[in-house]
Amino acid sequence: MFFLIFKRFVLGLVTLFIVSLITFIGVEILPGDACTSYLEREAFGEALAACIKRLGLDVPAHERYISWAYNVIQGDFGYSLSGQMQINEVLGPRIKNSLVLASAAIIIGIPLALILGIITALWRDKMPDIIISTVAIFSMTIPEFISATLLILIVAIWLEWLPGIVIVPTDVTFFELLPNIILPVIAIAMIMTAHMARMVRSSVIQVMASDYIQMAILKGVPYWKMVFKHVLPNALLPAINVVALTIAWLLGGVVVTEVVFNYPGLGRLVIESISNRDLPVVQALGIILASIYVSINFIADLLTLMLNPRLKTLQTRK
Repeated sequence: MFFLIFKRFVLGLVTLFIVSLITFIGVEILPGDACTSYLEREAFGEALAACIKRLGLDVPAHERYISWAYNVIQGDFGYSLSGQMQINEVLGPRIKNSLVLASAAIIIGIPLALILGIITALWRDKMPDIIISTVAIFSMTIPEFISATLLILIVAIWLEWLPGIVIVPTDVTFFELLPNIILPVIAIAMIMTAHMARMVRSSVIQVMASDYIQMAILKGVPYWKMVFKHVLPNALLPAINVVALTIAWLLGGVVVTEVVFNYPGLGRLVIESISNRDLPVVQALGIILASIYVSINFIADLLTLMLNPRLKTLQTRK
């Protein structure tokens, strides 16, 4: 098991190295440079020289990459062009806001998805399954920006129950942020729950059809005892990877949702940085989002290896 964990860890590091290299090269091959792109008509004289010196554009590319990678490892992402401040100061409040949004969606979405997935599997092809599956499939087919826009139209404009657009400063406190995240959380959790519920349903149905479950039925094991003791533990283990992939999907879903609701998180910062041609921030966001994605998948693989008795037995025999 240790070898598998080490292998996953090394693959994660290699992935991050490749992503950092692609991100750096992608910025390098753009026409002009970060300073020229940002300053535009003012890209001359002392302003241009100061910008070039601050970003280290006066040294060879390979030296800049080594210096940038070394600073990133230490948690220093450099300076933002837009606000003339350290990128760490820009990212701090945005990361906090996105974590609040994503955590709320996960806390609501994962338990709800597990419950709905189990219900639809145990009552397969019956009314609960038909209703829940229909709603889930409908939610899965709607793009995030459409579902978010519909929520604003119905809940905020027609019914006037909740604010449709989040109008708060970036450094807003946690408790001031909570009333403004209800609609964004619903928009994210709705799609996330639908995907996970369908996967849990398939996993439970597959386990219910396995030989050892059929043998338990023939031996007269009480139905609910069989479900809780044999079906769910084996069916929910594959759900760990599904949950990880869904949380990783949040990286994309949060970007779209934050833009639609004007939410001050990482997603909106991505769009703002691209619009403002703030390439150092774009570069930092690329490596941060990749790190989150790799970390989530590594944790999921680690939990699967630790909780799967068959993998434990296989490693013991080896």
